[in-house]
Amino acid sequence: MKNSPVSHASGNRLELWGGLECTVVRIGDEFRNQCDETGHSDRLDDIDRIAGIGIRRVRYPVLWETVAPQSNQACNWAWHDERLERMRALGVAPIAGLVHHGSGPSYTDLMDKRFPKLLAEYALMVAERYPWIDMYTPVNEPLTTARFSGLYGHWYPHKADVASMLRALVNQCLGVVYSMRAIRSVNPSAKLLQTEDMGKAFSTPELQYQADYENERRWLSLDLLSGRVRPGHSWFTTFLECGIGVDELNVFVEEACTPDIIGINHYLTSERYLDHRLQHYPEFLNASPPPLYADVQAVRAELPVDSTGPEHRLQEVWDRYEVPLVISEAHHGGPRDEQLRWLRDMWNAARNVQDNGGDVRAVTVWSMFGCVDWNTLLTQKNGFYESGLFDVRCAPPRPTALAKAAAALAADGRFDHAVIDRAGWWRRDKHELRMADSTRFAMQPRQSPRRLLITGGTGTLGQGFARTCAMRSIEHDLLTRSHMDITDELAVQRVLAERKPWAVINAAGYVRVDNADQERERCIRENAHGAEILARACAQLGIPYVTFSSDLVFDGSLGRPYVESDEVSPVCTYGLSKAEAERRVADACPQALVVRTSAFFGPWDRYNFVHNVLRRLSMGEEVHASDELMVSPTYVPDLAYHVLELLIDGATGVWHLANRGQVSWHELALAVARQAGVNHAGLIKASGGRKGVTALTSERGLILPPLENAIERFVRECCIDWQERAAA
Repeated sequence: MKNSPVSHASGNRLELWGGLECTVVRIGDEFRNQCDETGHSDRLDDIDRIAGIGIRRVRYPVLWETVAPQSNQACNWAWHDERLERMRALGVAPIAGLVHHGSGPSYTDLMDKRFPKLLAEYALMVAERYPWIDMYTPVNEPLTTARFSGLYGHWYPHKADVASMLRALVNQCLGVVYSMRAIRSVNPSAKLLQTEDMGKAFSTPELQYQADYENERRWLSLDLLSGRVRPGHSWFTTFLECGIGVDELNVFVEEACTPDIIGINHYLTSERYLDHRLQHYPEFLNASPPPLYADVQAVRAELPVDSTGPEHRLQEVWDRYEVPLVISEAHHGGPRDEQLRWLRDMWNAARNVQDNGGDVRAVTVWSMFGCVDWNTLLTQKNGFYESGLFDVRCAPPRPTALAKAAAALAADGRFDHAVIDRAGWWRRDKHELRMADSTRFAMQPRQSPRRLLITGGTGTLGQGFARTCAMRSIEHDLLTRSHMDITDELAVQRVLAERKPWAVINAAGYVRVDNADQERERCIRENAHGAEILARACAQLGIPYVTFSSDLVFDGSLGRPYVESDEVSPVCTYGLSKAEAERRVADACPQALVVRTSAFFGPWDRYNFVHNVLRRLSMGEEVHASDELMVSPTYVPDLAYHVLELLIDGATGVWHLANRGQVSWHELALAVARQAGVNHAGLIKASGGRKGVTALTSERGLILPPLENAIERFVRECCIDWQERAAA
């Protein structure tokens, strides 16, 4: 069933806005800039990408720290002039953000009572330079920033007490009041979009007092700006006790700066569950100071179905303030299917609140170009990248399925993909959506989800895909040759017609590389002819198709890792069969995704080089491994995960997917033995075999993790103590 766009109280349909993760945060004496780390700083044409999706309003950084890092008297506007003018030319209206989780430039900070006036000076300069900007967020999430900087000590000035948190909060909110006063002296019609994370705390009965405390605290930034913090407010006395002057609080009462629009930044981590039963949780989840308790995501707790989620938080904010709302950040850092499910849930939440009479104006797709290291709140530099509408690991940035979903939402408020037939993990298991709800909107889980078809059911790759799909709740059929022989054209057509998959992953084929010369006809039939038959059938039915090739389509003589555009040059029967498969598939199904990969290893089967090395070394046996051929080993869980990402995104053509790095077989064996703590005295360099470099790299995008990281996870995930095994 298709749904019609729902109108909000003002008579306009729900809009789709966009936003860039643009935090400039200070940690110690170092500033981190997310626009630099995602590469947006160097890509003017990102503005064209945003406009191309159909987004017409964007939260965009005009950040104090980047324009005036030394003083308000020494501003450099060149970068912003170029980008804001491009946005204006393309009809994209900016919401100017002036401080985004920052503490201001180096000459001030959140504890500095000069902070509000200094920020207002800067805001005035922004308004004078860009008088056409009609909406501002002078400070993003002031309460969240105050907590992370003043109470938890994550960000500068790294304080850890309530008084510091409240000082940081008041300084930021005063900065908003003074900034909007300055901006409106230039543009009287300028609007304030005030963002905040309004997540709620839940708890065991023993910790209800703490949940109540945090749930009162979550309103502080909006209550201050709305002039509500006065005698009788639950936190008024606490402000005074923590050194906040009555004169400061009176500014908010006398010059109430109630937001024109309230923006709710909501994440799966926003809602918390506080549990006194510490024994049920790992130590890192313990909150402090004493009394200690576990602080976990509320969606992982057994709570009533109708208590958590963005719809409930939006409704609470509307009921309290009756000010127009937007979801100002909608982002999820999981796999693509879960990202799409989260966007669906956020969109539906906004529409449900509209349906209940709330004035919800827009949903903002956040982190359009992704974000880096937010899994550690930016406190570590691990290069952990989460993609958004675009994946910036590719040059130019590659549009993902989220970009297609955003374009569809911007156009008519609907989007569809087979993976949203299931609920997100946060709504599964404990409480699948009731089917009675599924008639309200088209973007709800289906009773009979569409299925993915995977061939090669007895092989390493097919089994790996089935496991990965199961973990991600992607409905699938795993077929063996007895279910469908891919070399039998009639059988392929019959099975595809019966099962009607939304996509096909061909993980079947001949894999015995060393025997291929003796079984040449069979090798070519299963690898090339079978792949071609599947490709032709998928093309005729309009079904996305993925098949696999190998590094052995290259002879290794180039002296460097191969990229996708390098000419194939196989020197063995197996490589010839894969090169022939690539040619035939391209002819039969030009939109197919062909993945070249190499040297599988993984935790789910024991029939690979890495397992064999560890087993034999742990038993005291000698292992001979070549030091003359360089390869790019590929961790099967990573391969399966990222092939699914590319498939969902609609990627086509040849891709090289292998864990980053190149090693000889001997170097791989040594690295794995050392990581596993196994005595590697029996590891011997072998020579006389094939030489060269068949390692793979990519000119389209390096998206698999480094090999070192994969080896660490392999050893950890196998749950095998190889030293103890050897001793036994």
